[in-house]
Amino acid sequence: MAEEVFQVLPAVDLLGEEAVRLEQGDFVRVAVRARPDEVLRRFAAAGARLIHLVDLDGARRGRIRPDVIGRLAQAAAPAGLQASGGIRSPADAEQLLAAGAARVVVGTAALAEPEALEQFVTELGDRLVIAIDVRSGRVAARGWLEDTGLEMAEVARQCTEAGVSRILCTAIERDGMLGGPDLGLLGEVREASGLPVLAAGGIRSEADLAAVAALGCEGAVVGRALLEGSLPLSVLA
Repeated sequence: MAEEVFQVLPAVDLLGEEAVRLEQGDFVRVAVRARPDEVLRRFAAAGARLIHLVDLDGARRGRIRPDVIGRLAQAAAPAGLQASGGIRSPADAEQLLAAGAARVVVGTAALAEPEALEQFVTELGDRLVIAIDVRSGRVAARGWLEDTGLEMAEVARQCTEAGVSRILCTAIERDGMLGGPDLGLLGEVREASGLPVLAAGGIRSEADLAAVAALGCEGAVVGRALLEGSLPLSVLA
């Protein structure tokens, strides 16, 4: 069996027609603005195999934009897109996959009740990633604007029981702040779920990546550090 390789996924957050980076998920605090197609091509040229794309408008409004995902999937090629934002049903997810996404990330809709999560898993299999976005130990939803009242560990266990393939765990307070990852949170998610985990939030250096990998995470989603250059694009190859 081939040894699993820790993978760095560059992140592109789409707001309107711009690629942006928000601080702590705050739509008012925009740290970086760029053209999304140019950013995607740059990441793909650097060797990224998979790019994490968040449609922030879709996340806020609860509507997917297959036309936008399809256009950006073409710009990202040969890298694949891990798309999120606005997915409310397996049918929504299938539309984004048909438009060109390689994987989809779902949070609010899948976590509404156990039956919904099981339906997503049954229909999407390993093309599905479940997002656990955490603020003060609780899971947030709808573009991080709402507190679900769910505890992180509870959601992680639900994912295991439903047969989820992998989890994307974001420490909201650290997202876009370049302050380092929340290793405690990531360790707790790994322990509670036993699933492959993609880490996100605060990663700023190769030392941070090494620390996340040492926890047993299968990869990391990195945005601002790559866009601003504190992490070299060579980590994508």
